[in-house]
Amino acid sequence: MKIGFLTVALGALPLEKKAVWAASQGFQTLEIACWPRTNDRDYASSDLDVAHFAKSDADAVHALMARHGLSISSLAYYDNNLDRDPVRRAAVNAHLRKVIDAASLLGVERVGTFVGRNSDKSVADNFDEFESVFSALVAYAGERGVKLMIENCPMVGWQKPGTPGTISFTPELWDEMFRRVPASNFGLNFDPSHLVFQRLDYLPLVDRFAHRIFHVHAKDLMVFGDRFRTFGVFNRQLWENNPETGGFERPRIPGLGLVDWRAFLCRLRDAGYDGFVSIEHEDPDFEGAEAKVKEGLQLGYAHLVRVGGQFFGKHG
Repeated sequence: MKIGFLTVALGALPLEKKAVWAASQGFQTLEIACWPRTNDRDYASSDLDVAHFAKSDADAVHALMARHGLSISSLAYYDNNLDRDPVRRAAVNAHLRKVIDAASLLGVERVGTFVGRNSDKSVADNFDEFESVFSALVAYAGERGVKLMIENCPMVGWQKPGTPGTISFTPELWDEMFRRVPASNFGLNFDPSHLVFQRLDYLPLVDRFAHRIFHVHAKDLMVFGDRFRTFGVFNRQLWENNPETGGFERPRIPGLGLVDWRAFLCRLRDAGYDGFVSIEHEDPDFEGAEAKVKEGLQLGYAHLVRVGGQFFGKHG
């Protein structure tokens, strides 16, 4: 396996500076953010201008990675591919195709995204639209030698308060996803923290979905027991009451939450996974300044190496 991080964490810092710093810290790979140059998403950045990406750009990125001994784990564009607005949906789908095109030019096998959700419909009623949209997107990726993968985040409140904003966040829904679109180049960017949030045991799911795990996000989760006892499994409902407190959970850097990273890495290895483990940094305790973000990434790297260094081969 190789350790990397999603470049969103370092925001608008140029990709070259992200690569220089990553290599200096012992990271082996980068998961490169490819949102549109103009976008209003949180936790989004644009390290590659995929709308105008050419072979010369791919050659320059390859040269940059080679200079610093890095590889690219995947290209990342997480947005709502089932948006209720047909114009917005078409734009998201079109940009995802551009990301796939860029991955093909780079020889990068993986592109990550969200399924999303048409917020006017139930989860069940979204699946017909999912099948139509993703059959086409997965086929487009397959024709270009690219694997398309879904992060299993519920995105609660993305379109409507208290409501999951995707239809791909539990094993029940993964089963339906892969039943509808069974192509072998369609899989998961597996993030255990979202399963902790839902009180699901992530370890047996590694075995059950081993053939669909294309990439792994290393993000942890803290659960505040006192808040959980107040809010329950459906989490906070009255956000206007002291909204800065948040819900019962908080994203954390690996090692600062409830995920057992040694057990998780062992289970991945035993299931035959030998791919990428990419830190997705959304820990609010290590945000607000570049130095704080880097400190968080360093802590996550140190913890992963400490508990599972034998799985990562050569590292700094």
